[in-house]
Amino acid sequence: MAPWTRSSTERYGVVKWNFVGHGEKQLSLEVGDAVHIQEVCDGWYKGYLTRNKAQQGAFPASFVQLKEVIIEKRGDEEVVISADMPLVKEVTTTLREWGSIWKQLFVANKEARVKQVQGLMWELIEWRSQLLSGTLPSDEFKELKQKVTSKIDYGNKILELDQVVRDRDGNILEPERASVISLFRAHEGATTKINERIKEEQSNVQTDHSGISARIQSSPTHSLYVFVRNFVCRIGEDSELFMSLYDPIKQTIISENYLVRWGSKGFPKEIDMLNNLKVVFTDLGNKDLNKEKIYLICQIVRAGRMDLKDTHSKKCTLGLRRPFGVAVMDISDIIKGKVIESDEEKQHFIPFFPVVAENDFLHTLLNKVTASRGDSGGQGLWVTMKALVGDIVQIRKEYPHLVDRSTVVARKLGFPEIIMPGDVRNDIYLTLQGGDFDKYNKTTQKNVEVIMLVCDEEGKAIQNSICLGAGDKAVNEYRSVIYYQIKQPRWMETFKVAIPLEEMQRIHLRFMFRHRSSQESKDKSEKNFAMAFVRLMKEDGTVLQDGPHDLVVFKGDSKRMEDVNSYLSLPSTRHHGDLHKGTSLSRSSSNVSGSGGGLSISSRDSFTISTLVCSTKLTQNVGLLGLLKWRTRPELLKENLEKLKIIDGEEVVKFLQDTLDALFNIMMEHSQTDDYDILVFDALIYIIGLIADRKFQHFNTVLEAYIKQHFSATLAYKKLMSVLKRYLDVSSRGEQCEPILRTLKALEYIFKFIVRSRMLYSQLYEGKEQAEFEESLRRLFESINNLMKTDYTTTLLLRVAALKYLPTVLHDVEKVFDAKLLSQLLHDFYTCIPPEKLQKQKVTSMTEIVSSQLFQRQECRDVLLPMMLRELSGALASMADGPHDERRNSLELLNNILEVLSRDNVGETFQHVQDIVVSLLRIINRTVITMGREHALMSRVVACMTAILSQMDDNHYSIYIETFAGTTELVDFLMESFMLFKDLIGKHVYPSDWMAMIMVQNRVFLRAINTYADTMNRKFLNNNDFEVQLWNNYFHLAVAFITQESLQLQHFSPTKRNKILAKYGDMRRLIGFAIRDIWYKLGSHKICFIPGMVGPILEMTLIPEEELRRATIPIFFDMITCEHTQFGNFHKFENEIILKLDHEVEGGGGDERYMQLLETLLLECAAEKPSLRPEVEQFVALVKGLLIRLLDYRTVMSDDSRNNRMSCTVNLLNFYKDSNREGMYIRYLYKLRDLHLDVDNYTEAAYTLLLHSRLLKWSDDVCSPQFEFHNSQTQRQSKETLYDTIIDYFDKGKMWEEAITLCKELSEQYENEIFEYELLSKRLEKQAKFYENIMKILRPKPDYFAVGYYGQGYPPFLRNKVFIHRGKEYERREDFQNHLMSQFPSAVRLNTTTMPGDDIRNSPQQYIQCFTVQPVLEIPPRLKNKPVPDQIINFYKSNYVQRFHYSRPVRKGPGDPNNEFASMWIERTTFTTIYKLPGILRWFEATDMKHTTLSPLENAIETMESTNEKILTMINQYQADWSLPINPLSMLLNGIVDPAVMGGFAKYEKAFFTDEYTQQHPEDRDKLLRLKDLIAWQIPLLGGGIALHGKRVTDDLRPFHERMEECFKQLRKKVEKEYGVRELPDIDERKSSRPRSMLRSMRQSIISISSLQGSECGTPTRLHAERDLPPESPVSRTPTLQRSSGSMSASVVEEGLTVGDGEVRLRKSKKKKKRSSMIFITEERERTSTLDSKRLSKKQEFRSDTNLAEPSEGTISLTNANSRSLPAITGLSLSVVGGAEEVETARSRRDSKSMSVCLTSDRTADRRSKGVINLLFKSKSSKSEDVKPGDSAKGSANRF
Repeated sequence: MAPWTRSSTERYGVVKWNFVGHGEKQLSLEVGDAVHIQEVCDGWYKGYLTRNKAQQGAFPASFVQLKEVIIEKRGDEEVVISADMPLVKEVTTTLREWGSIWKQLFVANKEARVKQVQGLMWELIEWRSQLLSGTLPSDEFKELKQKVTSKIDYGNKILELDQVVRDRDGNILEPERASVISLFRAHEGATTKINERIKEEQSNVQTDHSGISARIQSSPTHSLYVFVRNFVCRIGEDSELFMSLYDPIKQTIISENYLVRWGSKGFPKEIDMLNNLKVVFTDLGNKDLNKEKIYLICQIVRAGRMDLKDTHSKKCTLGLRRPFGVAVMDISDIIKGKVIESDEEKQHFIPFFPVVAENDFLHTLLNKVTASRGDSGGQGLWVTMKALVGDIVQIRKEYPHLVDRSTVVARKLGFPEIIMPGDVRNDIYLTLQGGDFDKYNKTTQKNVEVIMLVCDEEGKAIQNSICLGAGDKAVNEYRSVIYYQIKQPRWMETFKVAIPLEEMQRIHLRFMFRHRSSQESKDKSEKNFAMAFVRLMKEDGTVLQDGPHDLVVFKGDSKRMEDVNSYLSLPSTRHHGDLHKGTSLSRSSSNVSGSGGGLSISSRDSFTISTLVCSTKLTQNVGLLGLLKWRTRPELLKENLEKLKIIDGEEVVKFLQDTLDALFNIMMEHSQTDDYDILVFDALIYIIGLIADRKFQHFNTVLEAYIKQHFSATLAYKKLMSVLKRYLDVSSRGEQCEPILRTLKALEYIFKFIVRSRMLYSQLYEGKEQAEFEESLRRLFESINNLMKTDYTTTLLLRVAALKYLPTVLHDVEKVFDAKLLSQLLHDFYTCIPPEKLQKQKVTSMTEIVSSQLFQRQECRDVLLPMMLRELSGALASMADGPHDERRNSLELLNNILEVLSRDNVGETFQHVQDIVVSLLRIINRTVITMGREHALMSRVVACMTAILSQMDDNHYSIYIETFAGTTELVDFLMESFMLFKDLIGKHVYPSDWMAMIMVQNRVFLRAINTYADTMNRKFLNNNDFEVQLWNNYFHLAVAFITQESLQLQHFSPTKRNKILAKYGDMRRLIGFAIRDIWYKLGSHKICFIPGMVGPILEMTLIPEEELRRATIPIFFDMITCEHTQFGNFHKFENEIILKLDHEVEGGGGDERYMQLLETLLLECAAEKPSLRPEVEQFVALVKGLLIRLLDYRTVMSDDSRNNRMSCTVNLLNFYKDSNREGMYIRYLYKLRDLHLDVDNYTEAAYTLLLHSRLLKWSDDVCSPQFEFHNSQTQRQSKETLYDTIIDYFDKGKMWEEAITLCKELSEQYENEIFEYELLSKRLEKQAKFYENIMKILRPKPDYFAVGYYGQGYPPFLRNKVFIHRGKEYERREDFQNHLMSQFPSAVRLNTTTMPGDDIRNSPQQYIQCFTVQPVLEIPPRLKNKPVPDQIINFYKSNYVQRFHYSRPVRKGPGDPNNEFASMWIERTTFTTIYKLPGILRWFEATDMKHTTLSPLENAIETMESTNEKILTMINQYQADWSLPINPLSMLLNGIVDPAVMGGFAKYEKAFFTDEYTQQHPEDRDKLLRLKDLIAWQIPLLGGGIALHGKRVTDDLRPFHERMEECFKQLRKKVEKEYGVRELPDIDERKSSRPRSMLRSMRQSIISISSLQGSECGTPTRLHAERDLPPESPVSRTPTLQRSSGSMSASVVEEGLTVGDGEVRLRKSKKKKKRSSMIFITEERERTSTLDSKRLSKKQEFRSDTNLAEPSEGTISLTNANSRSLPAITGLSLSVVGGAEEVETARSRRDSKSMSVCLTSDRTADRRSKGVINLLFKSKSSKSEDVKPGDSAKGSANRF
């Protein structure tokens, strides 16, 4: 194989296929990964992934798409950069970053966000390909760039990524090249923009009904795009559709009509227009949008016959325009942007309403329809529409897919709100309003048609001068709609007259009126019956006024009517002053007819039109016309100049250039006099004022263009300056000068005129009169200064205006004036303002000056800056409490100054920066400190401070440090700075996504911190000058800096991490090494910082940066050495590090690697100091132990498994208890308590708090500070409060026994110590309630489950361990197991109950084993040998338990199919937990497991015992409660005595009572005797039960009872014959008392109390007295018979049968209450199957003997006998209290009772089958402690 060679051209590529690497040497690739290629060999590359340089290896060349690169040399290093354009690179990295987030969102199932991001990514991918194509023209490229960057910024914001800041061209702003201030402003701008964009997106998503949407409101011009899809209407003739926008309130149309000519066949007349009927209504302003309603209307006019019903038999007149109907739609919401924008595809239906009668006016019908809707019958228009933002030029650019060159434009009637300078328009809109025509000699009213022509003065019609609607060709004449036989037609038809400007003077409009007949023959003979006309221009040169015009109607010969000579000289309109129409005219009618050539005025006819002129060339204003043509009437000049101010602004602006020319011509032609100077000046001010108005704001450019290109008045500057100075001087004297305020507002343009005029003069006369000009300008400034010095109230506004507008003149003035001199004038201008006056305006004004060119010159700054700094230092000092605006302005000023000083082309800035530092740095620092974090200006002030620091070089720092008078001041400054930096680093004032700003701030702070540290090294390190607090602040700041969130690169994505490293490096290392160096320099002063600095240094060492850790961990050893040298130990250090480690690791610091490094480095250091070594090793072991536990704890705290969290918490509190750290111990106790309360584990929470209470004494000492109490309480108060809480928890957990113990302890205190009898009474009441609860309230017993966690996949605290869990009330094993599996979803469930082998234990997987175990009862000593109610004893069956059984049947030897008992052995496992349950956890580890085996005979003995016990239990229940139903007792007894179902001990007889068995098992003789004894004792028990049954049985069950008695007799006969006779006292006799001495002799032979463990039913039980033997006595006081003897002594039997009255006490309830209210009939039925040979009752799982477990050697005793569930960590002894010694035999036989053969059977059956027991008999066994479980049968002693 060829060798690997270094690649030269192939350096970078993108992966196009997934590649799975095999082995270590190959690199796995995913599609889209970027790879750097280092070497090449035979179709393979070797390199690394861009996102992770650590991943290196080989991969196939064919899997990679190579990219062009640029290789840059940076020192020795080569940097490979993609050759793509920057924007493409940005899109690529953005897509990579979004891609990974997109996948995460998908996994997290955030569907909406996934779709959103997917959409954004698709758009970017599409645009990226367009950018890469390289075929876009520059304007489109620019537009696309804008779209791409705004999309990226928007996406970053919604994905909560860092904001990208850009310059004006959309390129990423490089922080190195931008000043801090410009970076801050770019961030601000970007944030505002993105937030607006997000609002916009949201308002698009959630329809905004509140008003016009934000984007639409922000634009001055709007348009509506309408696309006519279809017109559905049955007409049968050609029609014209006039569409327009309509204001229903004013009942007028507001736009031009859009005309569609629709053919009779049902599609457009011009077939080309099909699917191309698009119109855009433009020029709509915000006023239009704010109208309450806007409708889109369509008026339909048909062109054809007079009446549609006319038949063709008579030749009808065709081509008549007749009204047909209207279609109307309310589009207010669409046009206001309230409905979703992207709806240009949605089709809207506009219903059609026909005219009802032929004489319905369309206009009237419109108003009717808009007021009330009718049914359109499915006829109407189908259109799509969309509101567009912008004027026609803008929308053509932005919506090219909708609005192209073929789209018709329908303009608004009137000018838009903003008139654009280039908009040349000359439209006259004419509306035929109505008329009134007399019928004269006709019988009916006329069908009037109006025909209009545009004629010149010779009467010729002007061709193509009339436009009926947008989208239609111009026509020669206009014909109106004809209304049938109407006297007063109201047409309301609007059309446009378009005539060339030069023709206007000669033009008039002629209206002809003709009657139209429906029959063609008649119609042809009709002539015009009247006419009217109107001129468009008046004699004075103005155009026809807007509004209605009442025209004179002339009658006469139709030929004459068309002759201009006959009518042009006549008046065309009636004057509204006339009382009666035509009065004045009719008087002179003779004259008219005389001179009019035969035309007479018709007084009975009238005709009204209205006009609207939209012309930029024609004016309706006489005054303006007079001014423009001033030379024709010079005598009216003054008047016209004065009139100009009252002329409508729109008119003036339309003729801006002409007006200005006229004004300056007047000025120049009267240069010798000053007659017109003031008038012209005022007129000029008026015009400049107009242009400042928003409506005409776009004319600024026109005005500026005029000044540059057209203005030519060379002498104007003298006159303008003279008038301006005159105005200023008058005002300075406090006199009234009306135009001065307007003048000051217009100052900028006045100076533009002055400067331009001077420059023209200078060019013309080669700089002549420069000195005079400068002098007059200086005098002008003096006049302004004089104005500023005044204190008149009249001049206040003027001074404000001067401050505001003076800076605007600088740009122009400096062209013709010396800059330094100008700066001096400005300096004087500001200094002459009295201090404390106009502060806000002064600062705003200065801000403008800083933005000017002037300030960029060094010599100008020399003059201006000191004055500004003086102003600022005053303003900023009072910053914290001044008005918001003023503070903001002061900051803006300072920021602008700093921004200018940061530029390269502004000359020398060193001294200026120095001035700012000296005068303002401290003030700014203090402002930041005093200003609240929430203050709106906080981020600006911080940016300002950062900017000052960033512009300081080393010299600035050193000079500044030297300015402090003494060390105290310097220390104060440094302390101030450190506190400030620490505060700002701890919580940034900028939003978290301003990454660039935060990193720049960090870089600036880092430099400042290091510089200040150098100063401290020089000045404060010597013994005399050492400043502990200063150094302390430094260390805390440095650590805060190094640990701040924004520098923790490990938390960032690879893209972000690489960006930061490339631009800023890893700042943590720089400052980390600085801290280390300074620490070692401290020498003897180090001790001052122990333990204070332990925490901060620990924080620093926890940063996951290997080099930094290696450099800083040895500081710990240095601290140890230091403290050891001083005090001989390092306890302070140790305590502090343990305290802080806990806090830091829980917060996320530290890892396994840290633990290894800490251990290695400290031990390495210790190796060099043998004297310290043992102590350090001990310390390291301690810390390592803690770290292991803390890391476990942290891992599980984020886990769903609450159990794991609790376990780890307990591990930690054990650790803190062992290491005697009380404070931390208590902290974790409360954490554990909270975990318990979250899941209602009240009992466990109580035990947890009990541990805390044990640390407190009943004393009046004050609590130590680590106890978590808010105020300084005494220990007694704290303990009392704790006890109250604990009692409350125990009550909720139904652990009333524990609550009573604590109540007693409290009562003792109240009664004998503090004598609080009132509290005592309350406490005793509570205690009484608890006693009552014990007796009355059902407490369901929890099940216990053994859970084994096997495999190496578990954390160490679970790995290969078995735990006993206490289940919840009524929790089934299946539910418990499912819950367990949900916490370990990857675990495998083991279905066996045997212990798994090493293969599973060592497997990397997780395995879980879970099965039910039975608790072993341990009776408290105080209850032994006493008649205890069942409610009380039941509690101990599942509480205070530490041993648990699990039994399973096994077959050994040859099995007998007819008798399985012979070969059924029981394997039993006994688990012993580390602590008793319940305790501080719901589970404890099983630390001891013993395995025992029960032989079939022992199993039979246990089964018989349990049966006998069941009979006895039942007898007790029925004896106690006579109301119980009889069925369960019947079934139980019948199941034993009836030979039909019998099979119980008969099976045992066959299995064990044979010679063969006796010979094979001679050792079982005693046991066989025991079994026979039990069988014999069953008979008297059955007898007692049957006797009881006989008393309770009902008549219908009597036969059943008799049969049962018969069976029993036979059984008794057989048993007594074989096994002897046993007798019980009469049931009734038991009620009397018996001698106690007799009890013990009887008890043993019959039954074992082992069944107590099994009784699960909640029925109240009565426990008989336990044995009275002292614990140590191995022998009973009554005679006994050893079972080994094989026979029974008669005397003993006799004694056993004579049961004295005092021995057995059956406690009956005093109240006649139902005792066994908790027994269920159905449950009792199930009990009868106990002796079924096919199964062993699962109840046997609970069997165990009466005796308490012997105290184990490892256990310790507790003061509170009941609290045995507390772990050893209490520091108190813990032991099982007081049981007598037990015989292991009995335990091995009975304790180890097992589950049923039917392993799968439901355990609820056995739970139900446990009854109530009254201990009539006592069975006692003793054993020597060394008897092994296996030998249990040997040496067993039975006593009776």
